[in-house]
Amino acid sequence: MTTAAPAPTRPPRWRRAEHRIAWLFVLPALVLFLLFRFGPSLAGISLSFLDHEIGGEISWEGLNNFQRLFSSPVFWRALSVTFVYVVFSVPLGLVLSTLMALGVRRAFTGSRFFRSIFFLPVITSLVLAGAVFKWIFATDGPWAKLMAPLGLGESWLGNPALVMPAIIVVGIWSRFGYGMMILIAALQDVPRELEEAALMDGAGAWNRFRHVVLPTIRPALFFLAVIETTAAFQVFDAIYVMTGGGPASASYSLVFMLYDQTIRYSNFGMGAAVGVVLLVLSLVVAVVQHLVIGRKS
Repeated sequence: MTTAAPAPTRPPRWRRAEHRIAWLFVLPALVLFLLFRFGPSLAGISLSFLDHEIGGEISWEGLNNFQRLFSSPVFWRALSVTFVYVVFSVPLGLVLSTLMALGVRRAFTGSRFFRSIFFLPVITSLVLAGAVFKWIFATDGPWAKLMAPLGLGESWLGNPALVMPAIIVVGIWSRFGYGMMILIAALQDVPRELEEAALMDGAGAWNRFRHVVLPTIRPALFFLAVIETTAAFQVFDAIYVMTGGGPASASYSLVFMLYDQTIRYSNFGMGAAVGVVLLVLSLVVAVVQHLVIGRKS
């Protein structure tokens, strides 16, 4: 009686030729990521536990930088400004991106032109755009003249109560085109026959979007929510050009505080502590978004 020969065992994946070749292609990008992304991040986290100034000695501070940070009213003011910007700019931007994507997803005369126009702010320098919007929101600018009948004919950038709405408008304007293009690509996967069937069944526009379109584009919305939230936490360019953190620190964000501590005051330990707080906040919000949106995707 003969026994069948045992089946040859395959080597581990890392020993297979195709996987070794794949690693050769991935290795350059991985090395660059470790050197210029992961490495500086670890260095920044380490710096938050040190007391370091240019030309000065480096000493261990432990948690003293974080204790001084959390006891500073400037930090809590910057944190509240940042949260206001994130809470309003991200949802409104996603809604606008979705509406624009739904409006131009079908091919029609001029659809490519409108897509290009809507995407143009994404590739426009925010520093240049901030200088233009600084004139638009000035006392003698077109926005003040337009808002004069409503009693808001003043410089929005000079009013502590109106400066953040102006910054939020600029932030949404500069980012919604990116989300629109991502959602246009996601909308191509929506089964057209399901939309037509829902229409024949008498479903309105909202019900068709809710039950047919939204389930398909939910992964793209989750991706955009994470990306746009991370970008919103890092708002700086528009604030630096348009207000410089004013008036009365009404637009003083966390990244602006990081800039002040590191560049203006050369307090690298405190600036790194602000960066660590931003990192933790971004991770926490990303986890919450995954629990709320990502699991349903």
